[in-house]
Amino acid sequence: MNTKTSRLDLDFVRAQFPDQCWKWAFFENAGGSYVPNVVIQRMTDYMRETQVQPGPNFPVAAKAQERMDDGHRRMAAMIGAPADEVVISPSTSINAYVLAQALRPGWSAGDEVIVAIQNHEANSGPWRRLEEFGIKILDWPVHPETGSLDINLLDELLSERTRLVAFPHVSNILGEINDAAAITKKAHDAGALVCVDAVAYAPHRAVDVKAWDVDFYLFSFYKIFGPHMGCLYGKKDLLIEAANQSHYFFDADDITHKFNPAGPQHEMIASLAGIADYMDALAEHHLSEPPNDPFTRTRAVYELIADHEEKLAIKLAGFLTYKSGVRIIGPATGDKNRRVATFSFTTDKHPSAAFPPLTMADWVGLSNGHFYAKRLIEAVGVTDADDGVIRASMAHYTTEAEVDKLIEVLDRAL
Repeated sequence: MNTKTSRLDLDFVRAQFPDQCWKWAFFENAGGSYVPNVVIQRMTDYMRETQVQPGPNFPVAAKAQERMDDGHRRMAAMIGAPADEVVISPSTSINAYVLAQALRPGWSAGDEVIVAIQNHEANSGPWRRLEEFGIKILDWPVHPETGSLDINLLDELLSERTRLVAFPHVSNILGEINDAAAITKKAHDAGALVCVDAVAYAPHRAVDVKAWDVDFYLFSFYKIFGPHMGCLYGKKDLLIEAANQSHYFFDADDITHKFNPAGPQHEMIASLAGIADYMDALAEHHLSEPPNDPFTRTRAVYELIADHEEKLAIKLAGFLTYKSGVRIIGPATGDKNRRVATFSFTTDKHPSAAFPPLTMADWVGLSNGHFYAKRLIEAVGVTDADDGVIRASMAHYTTEAEVDKLIEVLDRAL
């Protein structure tokens, strides 16, 4: 990768966002990231200029449709997929639910779905609901101390009746990176499909659905610097074969509509082009020769992001590992090959809920709870799952000074 600079230029990065974002040292990025000005402008422009029913019938409507198509197409290109394999709808939770209901008619009572306990409930509950139709759900357990998945245990769960394995690329609690390609291959060798939740992965690493050979891949745009929407990637033949979940008159190959019973959110889809604009701006600023291909360009930007976030993660991991009475839930390392910069921990001195108010006075924002991964929290022995863990999650715009401030405030609170 030819770069103008070997590190992320944080001054340039933060200048792309509203100034008010930086009043706080913000550590709840795993719950939703800040949005750059260009995304906000894209949505505003659509609503000011083209807030009509999109379509070909007159010029303003055609421009509205063009803006939506541009957002859809550019998001697909960022993950290395054609636009007709990408569904954009209100959230990852609804995407997983609709997908489960779309696949269900092709399965029979007694068929099995393996669901990782490590999952956020978005990629757990929709599959578990299929028990109502006779589908058998098998839990893929985690290590009771670390919360990690053992890929070898999958061999014991897979059978000729397995239809799908649902697991996270990264746990939103642990921050640990699972080997999506290896798990997918194991499932495919057994004749099963996979559905991968990448909500906690996509903000930190480039997505390459084709290289990993995943069947279905989920993530949220509001975690990758966009509006509150979800993305579902699926292999085209599987999406066509799945049952229509929307109006009866949509054809089997009308993937955009058959998987989105809520209907498209016009101005929000149009604003997604701003995420690509933002990535392009980072590429132009940091790379001496930005690749023409948007997928390759995005990968190059994410390499810089991963390197920067690793520095932050190493610093916070060192502090949490050093402090007595603190239990890190997940890998006790900042190594970018093992984890993203999302840390969860508990302390034997205070309940988790005590920490956000203590840090708030210093304009440091973090959260506590189970973060919709309640099954995982319970599986690793946290006695009060609602109190849960303290979570500090960083993004590429987080500065080392902000991490130092977090450590100072946590040290005092502990």
